[in-house]
Amino acid sequence: MKAAVRALLLALLALVGASPLAAQERGPLVLAASSLQEALNEAADRWASLRHPRPVLSFAASSALARQVEAGAPADLFLSADEEWMDHVQGKGLLRPGTRARLTENRLVLVAPVASRVSLRIARSFPLAKALGGGRLALADPAAVPAGRYAREALVSLGVWTGVAGQIAAAENVRAALALVEHGAAPLGIVYATDARASKAVRVVGVFPPASHRPITYPVALLKTSRNPQAEGFRRFLISREGRAILARHGFGAR
Repeated sequence: MKAAVRALLLALLALVGASPLAAQERGPLVLAASSLQEALNEAADRWASLRHPRPVLSFAASSALARQVEAGAPADLFLSADEEWMDHVQGKGLLRPGTRARLTENRLVLVAPVASRVSLRIARSFPLAKALGGGRLALADPAAVPAGRYAREALVSLGVWTGVAGQIAAAENVRAALALVEHGAAPLGIVYATDARASKAVRVVGVFPPASHRPITYPVALLKTSRNPQAEGFRRFLISREGRAILARHGFGAR
């Protein structure tokens, strides 16, 4: 994790190494959870169409992004896939006061390769281990990444975590977990509903009951060190009716 944070931080520093004039013309640097890729790219395109510099988007696991911020990444906005990592950044005094807002919500789903014939009803004690058939269950790192934490919480709640804990294929972020299923490296995976929607190579086997895990919420906030004059405007655009409509088109929204 530390090596990944250092590499990402160096890349971000390179983005801001231009002249002061170029910095004024550049859009805000946005650190966003991997699951927001399609929706946030559309939002950035729309913002640019309104004659603003297009935001520079950097996607990774919320845990890695929070550590980038803590390490001094010269970014403007942080969009997390859970409240916990935003709490972590806020606890370090790194958010601009009064700018934290709940952006949207998501759902947790079980996916399989599109050609798979696996059929499961997700409920307490459902036969997940049997469905894996000795294969691996792909999910984001349950020790740190929000999607993995939600997944472990749901499986514990449903009484099946112990039976599959030895078969977990932990990925660095939720899109990496999705890729394992897309490429057939894992027969099943747990991702967000929006990730499954963005892929033509997987199908949803089942949706986890909302009561089996904490609400999946995405907060957004302006970073205290932000100097880009466009950053607050883009944050307000994201939480506006138009911004939320873009997110809804990609499957985000109320549980």
